[in-house]
Amino acid sequence: MKKSDFHYELPEELIAQGPLAERSASRLLLVPPDAGAFTDLHVRDLPGLLQPGDLLVFNDTRVIPARLFGQKDSGGRVEILIERLLPDDQGAGAGAREQVAEGRQLDRARWRWPRRGARP
Repeated sequence: MKKSDFHYELPEELIAQGPLAERSASRLLLVPPDAGAFTDLHVRDLPGLLQPGDLLVFNDTRVIPARLFGQKDSGGRVEILIERLLPDDQGAGAGAREQVAEGRQLDRARWRWPRRGARP
């Protein structure tokens, strides 16, 4: 499995810019274990879905503005996504949207942070 298996286009209007006033109205997608049809629900429906012995995992990670746009020494554009910060200020783990050949130089003078919510 590769990270590129998870790349997809997501229209800007479908990306939440903040929490809903009524948190229980947040959308929930039910994916049945038996490969049945997906069902669109709301978070308020969750208690009725849980069975004794079920495990509920919470993801409380925060999204940081960690996307950089730059240019390769060949002139091609490159988009880098910072995936994680390494311990003890060692740097960051990153992935590029497109393949960047090992040893390829990226022009640091042309890096830019996008404005919040902006596309390149």
